[in-house]
Amino acid sequence: MRTQIVAGNWKMNNTYSEGIDLINQLIEKSDSIKDAQLIIAPPYILTSEAAKIIKNKNIDLAGQNCSNHPDGAYTGEISASMLKYAGANYVILGHSERRAYYHETDQIINEKIKLSLENELMPIICCGEVLNEREENKQFEIVAKQINGMLKEISPEDIKNIIIAYEPVWAIGTGKTATPDQAQEIHLFIREKIKNIYGTEIANNISILYGGSCKPSNAKELFANPDVDGGLIGGASLKADDFIEIANSF
Repeated sequence: MRTQIVAGNWKMNNTYSEGIDLINQLIEKSDSIKDAQLIIAPPYILTSEAAKIIKNKNIDLAGQNCSNHPDGAYTGEISASMLKYAGANYVILGHSERRAYYHETDQIINEKIKLSLENELMPIICCGEVLNEREENKQFEIVAKQINGMLKEISPEDIKNIIIAYEPVWAIGTGKTATPDQAQEIHLFIREKIKNIYGTEIANNISILYGGSCKPSNAKELFANPDVDGGLIGGASLKADDFIEIANSF
């Protein structure tokens, strides 16, 4: 049985006090969640305090990113070991914004994955195509290339500790959303890709999340697909009621 996951990526939103308030709201409402694992990824300044507040609660903690270096003179970076020490158990890697704005390559993401695994962080690795690639029907080619690059030299044992998130970049923050059929099509393609690399058992047990403008109004329909195991939620994760409603869509 695959784990059903709803992960909230807060991005660069919320002050310290606003973030603490949102976490407390989520804790109050999280008892209603029966069929999904909740993960939140607040800004770094909240990581340590968030870990204390959600301890023994129905919520887990992720970093939004980490460095591809274990330590050193990399001003402004956060290492995987620092995130783990601060209390995170997950880390989002290869997000479309990191690829677009900071020019992260699949090789860099691969290095981050390896460091995260070494530090007992479970990576949530992102893949997906931009609008012109979708219009040219290149989404399968793009996603396959990204998965091959990100998972280079990742062992069958390690892949068991990885979550995949599919991001149709053209649907993030644009008001557009992949249809349930489009989401299922690409999620199935990803699962088949994992099956070809790692075998049927691993493919059947890896969680694949949808990450493109998922919200309360469409989550139930998206999550009803057999190969969609939850969502990587952006804007809707900043409102406790919306995030909890999405998680209850299972």
